[in-house]
Amino acid sequence: MVRPKKHLGQHFLRDENIARKTADIVDRTELKNWLEIGPGTGVLTQFLLTKDIDLEVAEIDTESVVYLKKHYPDLVIHEGDFLEMDTSNWPDELGVIGNFPYNISSQIVFKILEHTDRIPVFAGMFQLEVAQRLAANPGNKTYGILSVLTQAFYDVKVEFKIAPGAFFPPPKVQSAVITAIRHNRPLNADRTLFFDVVKTAFQQRRKMLSNALQKFNLDSGHPELKHFLKLRAENLGVEDFAKLTDWIRKNTG
Repeated sequence: MVRPKKHLGQHFLRDENIARKTADIVDRTELKNWLEIGPGTGVLTQFLLTKDIDLEVAEIDTESVVYLKKHYPDLVIHEGDFLEMDTSNWPDELGVIGNFPYNISSQIVFKILEHTDRIPVFAGMFQLEVAQRLAANPGNKTYGILSVLTQAFYDVKVEFKIAPGAFFPPPKVQSAVITAIRHNRPLNADRTLFFDVVKTAFQQRRKMLSNALQKFNLDSGHPELKHFLKLRAENLGVEDFAKLTDWIRKNTG
């Protein structure tokens, strides 16, 4: 028996109905190549393998790797940390799915955001709070860095909630499955600067942007900026942040 490792944030999915329902998400796309992160003992994997896709998995837990090799001998397994995975051999389009370890789920999303050109879809299980953050709208207390940066490239939907009893050991929090499908709306801003502006704005989210964005030496008297600088980061949508980023690019140095 594979033992869940607390230091890896492992909560193995044991509800096969939830696993089947999650695996069915891949049927909504025409993507051929998929990567499952953290398959554990393969409860989700077994249903993904019934789909008409090319599936590979990434697993850091050596005990799980041994289990998977025994039970799924033809499965391509990338042994190691997804966060350090070599992406140079990824196909041009790759879907990402999994029961993401809760202690690094945000880091997994940030890694995906580094490759939005190659990952048109990602889906999987998150702590409910993180799932809601990914899908949050401006003005919501859960709206933050992860919300803006993800929604700049993907349409995010919370598909369904999952009770703790669906996992072993049961987490102390509710969970949810989300889907994130890449949209075609242009960012209209320098990507690197956009990320910097968003992260800087939310680092002091209680402050108005006139204070939170001081490092960019903004002209508080400029008519195009007055409206933004009186707001807090949580009041700005993706397009607002893009407009602000573009203004900073053009008017500061």
